[in-house]
Amino acid sequence: MKYKIFIDGKEGTTGLQIFDRFKNRSDLELITLPDELRKDINARKKCINSSDITFLCLPDEASIEAVSLLSNNHTKIIDASTAHRTLSNWAYGFPELGIEFRNKIKNNQLVAVPGCYASGFQAIVYPLVKLGIVPFDYPFSVNAISGYSGAGKKGISQYENSERENEFDAPRLYAMGQMHKHLKEMKLISGLKEEPLFNPYVCDFYEGMLVTVPFYVDKLNKKITPKEIHEILFNYYKGQKFIKVMPFLEKGTETGFLSANHLAGKDYLEIYVSGNENRISITSCLDNLGKGASGAAIECMNIMLGIEDDFGLNI
Repeated sequence: MKYKIFIDGKEGTTGLQIFDRFKNRSDLELITLPDELRKDINARKKCINSSDITFLCLPDEASIEAVSLLSNNHTKIIDASTAHRTLSNWAYGFPELGIEFRNKIKNNQLVAVPGCYASGFQAIVYPLVKLGIVPFDYPFSVNAISGYSGAGKKGISQYENSERENEFDAPRLYAMGQMHKHLKEMKLISGLKEEPLFNPYVCDFYEGMLVTVPFYVDKLNKKITPKEIHEILFNYYKGQKFIKVMPFLEKGTETGFLSANHLAGKDYLEIYVSGNENRISITSCLDNLGKGASGAAIECMNIMLGIEDDFGLNI
């Protein structure tokens, strides 16, 4: 049996990445549209409703429109946009957070893929809040850097322009008004009182991401060491294929450095715990196009179809 797959928005970065990961999938049959019909609403509706799984790799408004075209109970939707991540009737596509997340992905018709920054944040914060280590009203702050592939077609073209301005040579802070589109899901999924203070940077490398959340020990629910935090996270994610808690070192890594493109091309996420008796720093490393986007979407598809989570993915 071959599953019928439609990618609505195949020409975007995430859509192209999903399509590329399907090249050697003999269990899938891709439904495609000629270029002149890519935006034809009736042609898209036919493709969506004749598929087993439709991936939405579209801007928010276009994703909302695409969902309105669904007219059956068979086709499952996996949306990579921001549009549906905080809606209760959608499954949040991060199965490693808990069995309830996995079961909802498996059984729901509608699944929203987490944002890339949000994935790095939730991997750190969700278990620590759930287990009562960090209070839900902790004043969270997040520092993160990403490759420019997350900036969309316009951003990619700016970075790859041989005549670009000098400002593109250095890390660039953005979303300085504290209104980044991932903040809502960061707050909601982890059950926080407030949205975190979030400082994201886009940098001059193609793909990869670091998301760092620092903690003051005296503001946690109990006195705890970095090594104990590491053990808690290690046990929480034990046996997970897509989240790997790396060996504990006070300085994070053996060299004391961690590259943001360390996992480029990979579909899993790494967690590093470091710090001292007063301050703890936890960092997620992932590919913003892998576990942060297309890899996560395909992982969800595999769960929905009842096949191995990592089938066709690079871990």
